[in-house]
Formats: sequence, C-alpha cells, structure tokens
Amino acid sequence: MIKKYLLILFTTFFLMSIHNAFGQKNRINTNNNIGWYNYFGTYKIYPKFSLHTEYQWRRNNIITDWQQSLLRLGVNYNPNPRVLFRVGYAWIETFPYGEYSINALGRDFTEHRIFEMVQLSHKEGRIEFAHRFMLEQRYIGKYSSSSVSVEDEFLLTNRARYMVRIKAPLKGKEIKYKTPYIAFYDEIFIGFGQNVNINIFDQNRIGILLGYNFNKNAGIEAGYLTQTIQFGRQISGQYVFQNNRGLILNANFNFDLTKHLKK
Repeated sequence: MIKKYLLILFTTFFLMSIHNAFGQKNRINTNNNIGWYNYFGTYKIYPKFSLHTEYQWRRNNIITDWQQSLLRLGVNYNPNPRVLFRVGYAWIETFPYGEYSINALGRDFTEHRIFEMVQLSHKEGRIEFAHRFMLEQRYIGKYSSSSVSVEDEFLLTNRARYMVRIKAPLKGKEIKYKTPYIAFYDEIFIGFGQNVNINIFDQNRIGILLGYNFNKNAGIEAGYLTQTIQFGRQISGQYVFQNNRGLILNANFNFDLTKHLKK
C-alpha cells in the first residue's frame, strides 16, 4: 500500500516536471519568499459535530509585507473517526505583492468563498494518510475600471482541490501526545466553470513539517512550503507563474465543549 502511494506521488511530480519543461518558453516566472502563520481550532459541540475555526496570516518577504489574510469557519460532521465532512465559509483579502500583482490593476481584492469538504483517513503501519477533497464556490471581487475605488463586481468561479497528507512518528510506532512527528503534503487546485480563464491549473502546494502535540488540546507544526500559482491573465502574451517558497507555522487546538454545553 505504501509503495502504491509513493508511486502516485512520483508520477505526479514527473508529470509536473514534464509540463514545466515544455512550457518555459511561453511563460514568465516570478519568485517570492513567504511566511504563513496559521491558527486552527476545533470545538466539539456534540458527539459527531464540531465547529472549525481558522485564521491564516500570510506574509510576503517572510513577514514584513502582506500576501493574504484568510478567515475560514465551518461545521464538521464525523460519522466515524476515519471520515470527516465539513461545510463552511471563508473570507479572503489578497494584497498586491511581488513583481507582478495577481490583480491587473495592482490592487488588493476581497473574495467570499463557500466550500464543501470530505476527508478520508487511514493508517498503514506507522504511517498515517489523509485524503482531502474540497469544492469551492468563489466570489472574487473585481474592479470594473481603474476609476472605481472599490470592487463593484463579484465574479463566481469554481475550484476543486485534492490534498494527500502523510504523517509518521519520529520515535515509536504511533503518534501520541508528546511524540514528535514528520508530515508531508501535496495539494493541487483545479479551476472549472465558465468564468475560469486560462488558469484551469490554479496552483499547487507542497509542504514538509515537523510536529509535536503537547497534549490532547494543543499542538504545533513548523516547516517549509512551496506554492506555485498560475495567474488568470497573461502579460505580453505570456503565462505568468508565481513561485513562492518559505516558512509555515501551524498552531492546532482541539476542545471538547460537550460537557459544558450539557451543564
């Protein structure tokens, strides 16, 4: 089973390399150094239901400048420990950063997002696997002209995401409290629908992290992230690919409120 997933990952990286090699002549590549500092909180309110809260403080030049601000809220349903469903809402502010701005006018813009997610988990020996499938309905703010000062249009686009995440303990045979572990993930984003422009391939993220759970309520992860974004527009007839690399820091919290709610 492990060999199967390693083969899938190798095939994915190989196909991406081939795509990059043949597309270099008609593309602009730009690079940034980023830092993502994230909070994730889960609050259990019923045996199979919980609330998901999340804020991501995404910075350019490691920490000095804005890249994005992302707030995400959702409701979780766990029919069993291996399956997680989530629906929710996200509010995103994207800022002009780097050599080329995502927005053609060089302005920040707001995005409102509705999402649906399912995550499937399983364990093979010492290794834990998680597969996350997500659909997003994205209402992206646009400026109808350079003369308007705020977004006056919100364009609906759709996006599908798939992430595979692998975790393994650095000591012992399983990840328990106060057990250091290593994690790797790869997530691909695909746009679809009539309002998606040239970036059907939207982006890809790869990260490697070291993690530690202090107790059942709190844990931390830190590591290295790469993010490749394809713009939805061309510059001088060329495709634009933004390559972001940098630090990622996650603070994870889990709280069981069922006893307090019963009281």
